[in-house]
Amino acid sequence: MTVPVRRIVMTALIVSIGATAVASETDKGTADRKGPTRAAAQRMIRAAEGSLSPVYAPLAEEMAARLDLADRPGIGIDLGSGPGTLIVELCKRTQMHWINADINPHFFPYFFARADVEGCGGQVSAIRADACALPFRDGFADVVVSRGSFHFWPDLTKSLREIYRVLKPGGAAYIGRGLPERMPLETAKRLRSKAGGGPKYDPAETEQRLRRIVQTLGIEDYHVHRPRLNNPKGVNYGVWLEFHKPAR
Repeated sequence: MTVPVRRIVMTALIVSIGATAVASETDKGTADRKGPTRAAAQRMIRAAEGSLSPVYAPLAEEMAARLDLADRPGIGIDLGSGPGTLIVELCKRTQMHWINADINPHFFPYFFARADVEGCGGQVSAIRADACALPFRDGFADVVVSRGSFHFWPDLTKSLREIYRVLKPGGAAYIGRGLPERMPLETAKRLRSKAGGGPKYDPAETEQRLRRIVQTLGIEDYHVHRPRLNNPKGVNYGVWLEFHKPAR
């Protein structure tokens, strides 16, 4: 992608900010009946700059390694990227063009400014996106990633079907919630302690739900990662779904 494409996306952003329709997906952790708000975006930005800041660099390293992205050209999408902190870290480790696809457009000015400061402004773009109806053609992206968003999607089956649809043949997805396996255990424990122990959900139940959905969708090449399962500190590292679309 080139700079003119980014300007087109920004035009779409301006239209979406002025729109009165309320999208179905909530933004990061905020179920606001009035739709995604600037205040919600600001709260998530503070979290990304604060308590969650140790997550993104090791997660980007992990994604790049698992999906073999270091020397891979093409297009990547971070679905529900919010402030785009993960994208910035992925830009440092890959040559791909990354798109911040989020339901809340109030994140995007911060995202573009942060990318410019980090020297990857020409490597990114953004678009308002509903995870259940992605605004991309079939076979558009080489990679789709997402952290800490899928449990807010109104219909997880429909969203995973959409992700699979927009992947190119040979493309891959890495979708999950939690912490990267590369994060040291003591760091993970401190992070979870600051957050009151972390999100309250059953990782085993989530794993089984993800397995049922991908099997229902007929996705054969997949793996559910449970990083550092049964670690001595009892830290929940979360659940991550990796799947690949067959090459033609």
